[in-house]
Amino acid sequence: MLWHHATGALSLERPCIVGIVNVTPDSFSDGGRLGSVDEARRHADRLIADGADVIDVGGESTRPQGAIPVDAGEEMRRVLPVIAAVAADHPEVPLSIDTVKALVAEAAIAEGASIVNDVSGFRLDAAMPRTCARAGAGVVVMHSRGGVADMATVVYAEYSADVTGDVICELRASLDAANAAGIQRERIVVDPGIGFSKRGEHSLRLLAELSRLSILGLPVLVGVSRKRFIGQLTGVDLPADRVAGTTGANVAALCNGAILFRVHDVKPARQSLDVAWAIIRSSPG
Repeated sequence: MLWHHATGALSLERPCIVGIVNVTPDSFSDGGRLGSVDEARRHADRLIADGADVIDVGGESTRPQGAIPVDAGEEMRRVLPVIAAVAADHPEVPLSIDTVKALVAEAAIAEGASIVNDVSGFRLDAAMPRTCARAGAGVVVMHSRGGVADMATVVYAEYSADVTGDVICELRASLDAANAAGIQRERIVVDPGIGFSKRGEHSLRLLAELSRLSILGLPVLVGVSRKRFIGQLTGVDLPADRVAGTTGANVAALCNGAILFRVHDVKPARQSLDVAWAIIRSSPG
């Protein structure tokens, strides 16, 4: 199985790690850590050395408390130099731009990005599907509700008794938009949006029922890294200390059908998922 994108294709024959490079002052876990292009590119170097298959660059926070939307100009000022630098350093590694804005996505692709990770699932910018289609970009279509300022809160976290069914239904609407714009299915990955417009119990149910997303016929990405529900379960308040809980959630997601994993801490994700995958593949069934 291959995930096609603007500069090639990524094999999904084993778990794929998407390493996070946030160039924001206010992300919930690592905001403000990468204050310069050089710091960001060195961080990308470390993630790739640790086993990342994709680097995801984001310039606008969707943190659970007090996320402040930024305009396209500021977002591009943050991300474009980083994308250009990492693309030059690692031309063999696909780069993803984490944005909800078509203008930012288009500019990032021009600088070397080949994947667009739209956490709004094409809801917030009607031009985004067409932009991705024209560029031949790979896309991550994520489930969420609301806008940048509140999509990671629980303001819109009201579901029926079947939260997984609700998420699948809403993802279908995003996939319809992708199809209408001409985005080929082999370029699409879906993400259930763990922690986005979801309470802890919703995230747990989605991870437990992840195999149901196979009805969409597309590869599944999960982003559980350092999330609030892990802190609730483990009693670990500091997001950066939630690595062990993240590892457990990722392995469970792999067993239930996920194949791509967006993480802050690449090395433990790479090692744990590779071992779990080897065990799964060794089953005689």
